[in-house]
Amino acid sequence: QPLPAASGTPASLVEAERTKQQPMPPLPPLDLLAELTNTPPPPQTPVRTVVRRVKIWTPLVLLLLVVFAVVQLVRPLPDPTLALSAEETYTFEGGKLQLPWPAEGQGAAEVVGVGSLGQYGAQKPAPIASVAKTMTAYVILRDHPITGKQVGPKITVDKKAEEESKAKSESTAPIKEGQQFTEKQMLQLLMIPSGNNAARLLARWDAGSEEAFVKKMNDAAKDLGMTNSTYTDPSGLKATTVSTPLDQIKLGKAVMENDVFREIVNTTRIEIPGIDGKIRNNNDRALLMDGVGGIKTGSSTPAGGNLLWSANAVVDGEVRRIVGIVMGAQDAPALWQKLEKAIDYSVALIPPAQEAVTSAVVVKKGQVVGHVDDGLGGRTPLVATKDLKAVGWAGLEVKVEIAENGSAVPHAAKAGTVVGQVSVGEGVGKVSAPVALQKDLSEPGFGAKLTRLG
Repeated sequence: QPLPAASGTPASLVEAERTKQQPMPPLPPLDLLAELTNTPPPPQTPVRTVVRRVKIWTPLVLLLLVVFAVVQLVRPLPDPTLALSAEETYTFEGGKLQLPWPAEGQGAAEVVGVGSLGQYGAQKPAPIASVAKTMTAYVILRDHPITGKQVGPKITVDKKAEEESKAKSESTAPIKEGQQFTEKQMLQLLMIPSGNNAARLLARWDAGSEEAFVKKMNDAAKDLGMTNSTYTDPSGLKATTVSTPLDQIKLGKAVMENDVFREIVNTTRIEIPGIDGKIRNNNDRALLMDGVGGIKTGSSTPAGGNLLWSANAVVDGEVRRIVGIVMGAQDAPALWQKLEKAIDYSVALIPPAQEAVTSAVVVKKGQVVGHVDDGLGGRTPLVATKDLKAVGWAGLEVKVEIAENGSAVPHAAKAGTVVGQVSVGEGVGKVSAPVALQKDLSEPGFGAKLTRLG
């Protein structure tokens, strides 16, 4: 019901007030409001799904790539290495070497530090007779080393050594009980007249008994790699003391390193105070040959004639030692003739062996022989800084290698920097020439660092 107009209020004002206070129209329902104000999401499609995922993952992938790149760039570089690009072997011209090997027995010859000149025969263990004294001398000099002008301690001759000096069936040294000889003199009596009693006396002096010394001989043989040798006595008189040509060459190479031993076995005649007359070397005929150094003769009925010898070949002004052996010479009626036969065979064999040893240029100065591998695909060529000559003979194949020169290969260096060496041969016979960078060596670039694996 309309309110009555207040007393004194104009009618027009009353009507206007009534108009202002009219109620608002009712709001639409909430669900209708939501329908009017919210835009529904577009329908899902494969394209929209891919786009949405790209937007989410792209920043993460970029971040991972940045981290990966940083890690790759700061990782330590692999150590550079040297690799050979030249031929791994070199064969001397002239076909296979043919030496006048004997028609009987067995034997071999080798140039120390270079290789084998060849061998003949069965190469099986056989009695070696007095050649066994080479091992006796080796053990004595190993246990009681002397060199140069040294003569070593004095050794007193015992009763047994004097009694054995009178034996008619074996070679002996004419020594008497109570005499004293230096170690060097006893070695002379061992090797030059091939005194069996001197061998046994030295064994007792060194080890206390012959049995204990024989054990030392076999232990020494094992240490030298003489796998087919057995020593049963210090003199070689027993037929059970056996060896092979290759084993005796191993021993010969080792014992000839001692200068006192070389002096003794190269002697043709010697006088020793306390012993009447001059003592003759059974190998004096070979020793009179140019460049020949005797080692040891040996003869017995089971062994036949044997000679372990050495000879020198001079190549480019440098002496190269040859060690050889002839075993089992039997084609003669008497024992002494069998020994002479072994010497004859050796005398025929030694000069051709000496003449066969020569040299050849395996690598020439300036020749590219290898490269530095930086570990990431980069290769820098290496050249030899001088001619590399190797010792050999017709048909010999030698190994060519490249290696560091004692210090690590740098990651970067100027052209001409020596970083290693190329070598030919093995052991004491190895010869080498420096190798240098043909061009500047640089660290791997950005791309190589970034894309490296492992």
